[in-house]
Amino acid sequence: MLIATGKTLVIGIADMKISDNPNSSLITYSLGSCLGIAIYDPMVKVGGLLHVMLPEANNEKYSGDFNPFKYVDSGVPLLFKAAYKFGAEKRRLKVTVVGGAQILDDSGYFNIGKRNLLMLRKLFWKNGMRLC
Repeated sequence: MLIATGKTLVIGIADMKISDNPNSSLITYSLGSCLGIAIYDPMVKVGGLLHVMLPEANNEKYSGDFNPFKYVDSGVPLLFKAAYKFGAEKRRLKVTVVGGAQILDDSGYFNIGKRNLLMLRKLFWKNGMRLC
């Protein structure tokens, strides 16, 4: 995670950035089945962007090179917690989600994009938030 300081910052795959500087721009590219989850609290002008790849970390949490921003179930809570540290409040947050495409799998067997969105909806439901 990096805290932005008034410039354009690119969020890579399995990465997250937070900013409390209204002059900062957070951008990401090439989502495909990945999700780009952006949050913003207009009152305190805190925003964040997370680029996740997969729905669940499962046993990866115990590996030595675990990256929590790679997974919906571990990255999303960290995104919100980081924004809260800068004064953001859940009730004021504007949330935008993009991505979740079905690519490279005509059978739908893996359908990572759909599974990412389902995991995100599950997390939001458990925390009293709605994803439209």
